[in-house]
Amino acid sequence: MLKYIRKYPFSLLVIASVIYLSFFKPPTVESLTRFPGFDKIVHFTMYLGLSGILWLEFLWAQRRYHAPLWHAWVGACFIPILFSGCIELLQEYCTDYRGGEWMDFLANSLGVITASLFSFYVLRPLFRRKA
Repeated sequence: MLKYIRKYPFSLLVIASVIYLSFFKPPTVESLTRFPGFDKIVHFTMYLGLSGILWLEFLWAQRRYHAPLWHAWVGACFIPILFSGCIELLQEYCTDYRGGEWMDFLANSLGVITASLFSFYVLRPLFRRKA
């Protein structure tokens, strides 16, 4: 466990932040209710950041350890999508003030997919060039 804390400290911090943001009771702000898609943008950016930092730290660590690339696809794409689905289910069935929505799950998944594609096609070649 200590190995993962040393290799992925920012990822663990972002995961803890996502968990906190997913379960705290947000204040009601009237100006945010005027824009109906704001919630989906927040979900998209949260999971874009989560997957992006997972990819970034994996690529950074891979410079020394040479882990197989499928580890990144599982750990930075597939697992965050499952994680977001679990969070949505927990919001629906374990809280009174939050509700799990399919559109939130879609926004989460699109954020993860966007970060994964960007990382694979843009960041990975940059890391290869520097190594």
